[in-house]
Amino acid sequence: MTAAFMVQGAGSNVGKSVLVAGLCRYFTNQGLKVRPFKPQNMSNNAAVTADGGEIGRAQAMQALACRVAPSVHMNPVLLKPETETGAQIIVQGKRFGSMRAREYGKHKAELLPRVLDSYATIASDADLVITEGAGSPAEVNLRAGDIANMGFAVAADLPVVMVGDIDRGGVIASLVGTHAVLDDTDKTQIKAFLINKFRGDTSLFEEGMRIIERATAWHGVGILPFFPDARFLPAEDILDIDSKVGDGSSDGSQPLHIAVPVLRRIANFDDLDPLSAEPGVKVTLVRAGDVFPVDADLILIPGSKSTIGDMQFLREQGWDIDIHSHVRRGGTILGLCGGYQMLGRMIHDPHGVEGPAGSIAGLGLLDVETTLDQTKTVAEVEARSVTLDASIRGYEIHMGQTSGADCVRPVVSIGERYDGAMSANGKISGSYVHGIFADDGFRAAYLNARAAERGRTASFGDLAFDTQVNRVLDDLADHMASHLDMDALAAIAGLR
Repeated sequence: MTAAFMVQGAGSNVGKSVLVAGLCRYFTNQGLKVRPFKPQNMSNNAAVTADGGEIGRAQAMQALACRVAPSVHMNPVLLKPETETGAQIIVQGKRFGSMRAREYGKHKAELLPRVLDSYATIASDADLVITEGAGSPAEVNLRAGDIANMGFAVAADLPVVMVGDIDRGGVIASLVGTHAVLDDTDKTQIKAFLINKFRGDTSLFEEGMRIIERATAWHGVGILPFFPDARFLPAEDILDIDSKVGDGSSDGSQPLHIAVPVLRRIANFDDLDPLSAEPGVKVTLVRAGDVFPVDADLILIPGSKSTIGDMQFLREQGWDIDIHSHVRRGGTILGLCGGYQMLGRMIHDPHGVEGPAGSIAGLGLLDVETTLDQTKTVAEVEARSVTLDASIRGYEIHMGQTSGADCVRPVVSIGERYDGAMSANGKISGSYVHGIFADDGFRAAYLNARAAERGRTASFGDLAFDTQVNRVLDDLADHMASHLDMDALAAIAGLR
């Protein structure tokens, strides 16, 4: 049997995704064929696989840590929230439908065979599979029909390593409490625990480790100090979006200032990762109740899982007024995917794709209109900027078609077709292509053009983003190896 173990959390957002990525890179560096797996994920930050499927962004990062291409089988069930109570369901990479949370709760157990099928596919080509749980198994009210945590661990007979986040406090109670609420069958799957995000002298928590071991009979495999460079890795959870703030640190010159509205259903905000990592760029996240900074050079309107709902949200915040004021001051605006749709005159939803059928006025900054439909475009793309001497490798993931007079000035060419639209003065533009800023050549050309517009002398082009991400993954693996008992984890997995 393929060696394997599962990483679960005593709470949500304890750092499981980053830990699994670090473990994947560590064991890959030991010469093993490692694969990541997450049976069920909830995120609007999706990645596109080569065969046109969708998975969570974290699993794509973990695949990168394993130095392999992402597969739809690495995350067979992806929930993409559309409202407070409902989500679009992606199964093995394809849109399965939309359900309210209560409805999904009744049907999720029916997906277990497909989840196990995907796991078997992944395991068949691996020496080691490292599986990530979702949320926390301590939410025992969700245990019936569970496919995300203990339900999957029991079904696949995976040993579990439980993670506690000491940074938020109460880590002893969270781990011991998790043990207390689980039933005996689930408890037998848990073999070890670790403490994550420790700040300071780890020896100060040695007694805490012994207390947890005595109360749970789990083996403590280590205390992992806080790893600040994790902010340079693509984030998936909206709770991690604060790591996308860039401070503009550079050579002391005035940074290029980019303002980004945090939409209620913001999607694919990994578009911000290369920008926040770029020296000389300041990224400001504009949250509900905030106003846009008047010194912003560029407003970037990101993707959205619910374009009409977020267009309403944008107006409720008064951001439409801020955005139009920015345009009058000569500022530049770029909309990506849902953000592109919002820049147009109208957004139509005749089939009720996002809710009740109807239409809503957009910002009216581009002479285009969007019609949402049931057909979903999911594809990797190789494109080229129409106005800049730069190629782009990115991806599309959207429902809807956009057309209008400003489409005669497209943003990119993709083979024989064009995508996007631009205003006559070039200040307003939008495109469906995500991931454009991860391409070093395009990012440098685009930022240098924006700096020139504002009379700046900044020169971009030194950051090799993919190289930096791989360096951080190697550093993370070394960091984990220095503080965790990797031999014990290997033994739990069945490698030794």
